[in-house]
Amino acid sequence: MASITITNLTKRFGSVTAISDLTLAIEDHEFLVMVGPTGAGKTTTLRCLAGLDKPDAGTILFDRQDMANISPAARDVAFVFQNYALYPRKSVYENIEFPLIPRRLSAEDRDARVQQVTRMLKINHLLDRRPAQLSGGEQQRVALGRAMVRSPQVFLMDEPLTNLDFLLRAGMRTELKRIQQELNQTFFYVTNDQIEALAMGDRIAVLNKGVLQQVGPPQDVYEKPANLFVASFIGSTRMNFLSCTYNTDSGMLTGSKAGWSLAAPERLKAGATNGHGTGGLILGIRPEDVQIAGEGEAGDLDGQVYVVEPLGDRNIYDIRIGEVPVKVKTPATFIRESGTPVSVRFNMARAHLFDSETQMALT
Repeated sequence: MASITITNLTKRFGSVTAISDLTLAIEDHEFLVMVGPTGAGKTTTLRCLAGLDKPDAGTILFDRQDMANISPAARDVAFVFQNYALYPRKSVYENIEFPLIPRRLSAEDRDARVQQVTRMLKINHLLDRRPAQLSGGEQQRVALGRAMVRSPQVFLMDEPLTNLDFLLRAGMRTELKRIQQELNQTFFYVTNDQIEALAMGDRIAVLNKGVLQQVGPPQDVYEKPANLFVASFIGSTRMNFLSCTYNTDSGMLTGSKAGWSLAAPERLKAGATNGHGTGGLILGIRPEDVQIAGEGEAGDLDGQVYVVEPLGDRNIYDIRIGEVPVKVKTPATFIRESGTPVSVRFNMARAHLFDSETQMALT
């Protein structure tokens, strides 16, 4: 097992900067998930850690040992790929055993390790099959088993669940977390799926255009986004954003387009005053923190139901307040037809405020 310390890491491909001045520490035994959109630099970060790409600047330490002149083979990392990369002509047993052969272990020792790993992954009944005879989930377990059998210092995982269907992905998220806890080893996992990041990581690191945006426990990143990008990327359904200004005399936030007004709690007042004054602001509020008032009840703002998305366990309502759309989560039993006038309440205690110019959080 190993800790990883990345300091001021930069990697360029011609005129394109894939990673820019990345500094990140991954603790021993930690499950850290790096999340970001396609092209954010996540895979490049993994390749630099594995020694497959050479950084243009910065350092990578494994347990305080500089990896600059250490070959990929000597770094003792296991790379689990998105496409599984199994040997098609080898059986499951032979695929998993293969990394042990260069180590000159006895046949008995190799067999013991293969049996131990396949039992843990619940694929010990598939040992004679070839990859073409396996489902996507089974192939993913074989790829993971081939990594686990080596007992590496660090597991590097490059979107390994992307090719699985929804149910398999959900099941494998649970399995991977269980396996990491059982092995008690360091996992560095990258994905563009923020649900995976929130569900699996001890901490998550949000990356965008090669720049680290925020690092922290999943709930902290969800509840206290550092900037507009993190607020918009983390969370399903997406956070609502409403352009507004703040009036220091009245203590009101006023919509730039729809002309709505909401009383700002002290936390937002302090952020608006200290961060930006009376200039352009963006109010952010998650759909679960907006409520549609019942019939005959007063809300904060009046609008109209535009679209309803029934999702089985909940409904997502698109409410138009003037020309401004606001998403609202409700229980599945709450029914309002499209075109119905409604009134909504904002839980301002859970709202966020961002500077429209810098896009940084002010609260």
